[in-house]
Amino acid sequence: MSLNRDDATQVARVLTESLPYIQRFTGRTFVIKFGGNAMVDAELFESFARDVVLMKLVGMNPIIVHGGGPQIGQLLDRLAIQSEFIEGMRVTDEPTMDVVEMVLGASVNKEIVDSIHRNGGRAVGLTGKDGELLRAKKLQLTAASEEQPDIGQVGEVTSVDTRVLQMLGDSDFIPVIAPIAGGEDGKTYNINADLVAGKIAEVLNAEKLMLLTNVPGLLDEQGEVLTGLATEEVSRLIAEGVIAGGMLPKIRCALDAVKSGVTSAHIIDGRVPHAALLEIFTDEGIGTLISDKR
Repeated sequence: MSLNRDDATQVARVLTESLPYIQRFTGRTFVIKFGGNAMVDAELFESFARDVVLMKLVGMNPIIVHGGGPQIGQLLDRLAIQSEFIEGMRVTDEPTMDVVEMVLGASVNKEIVDSIHRNGGRAVGLTGKDGELLRAKKLQLTAASEEQPDIGQVGEVTSVDTRVLQMLGDSDFIPVIAPIAGGEDGKTYNINADLVAGKIAEVLNAEKLMLLTNVPGLLDEQGEVLTGLATEEVSRLIAEGVIAGGMLPKIRCALDAVKSGVTSAHIIDGRVPHAALLEIFTDEGIGTLISDKR
């Protein structure tokens, strides 16, 4: 079926609007945290895969870090292993860690790799343990009381070895990373995917850190999306309590990345088909952009 004149004009406008962004971002690294609804909705899952394949084909270097909380929860329920959360983090004892490693490092990771392959790209699935890409230590909570709750094998990144990522970035392959890492104590650690994406973006001096969420972006008190924010504005909004609750860890992750040299960080709505492309290739963008520029 052929396009009518209006539809054809709209397609041409979109393509020409994307051209300067393609020229600007060729050869640049984009670290994308993939999670939320986009991981459990089949249509959104495939549209995300097409997005990153297109990014790679036009010369960009996308790196995917994925979560998998719902899938982990489902398998734990089937195995009758109780889930417990402290300060928003899943308490990870040894049986839970086995499930986390199985779900993130095997099933979810390979589903993303397979989706990229179905859409014409080439991907390599990794965990942070592969090639010692990531090293971790046990995360210590900053509880108000003297008695620290034990959250088990939940970790934080201590180092990133970029050699594997640089090798893949110089090839046709898209890295797909599960946020699991080994520690000096010989244990395996479950790490928040946002934090892993942020650390990788920092070490690689990425052009963009993109965090897919289940909300339109950072909202003001009237429910409007805030965007084009400088780091000073974000710090002020945190101090004033405008940014609070579940969005606070993501915003702090984005803020830390930008302060560490990442050109910009984006909180975008993964429930919108092709959200990543809309943020990168259009003048209006989608979601919240944070940069160090006034």
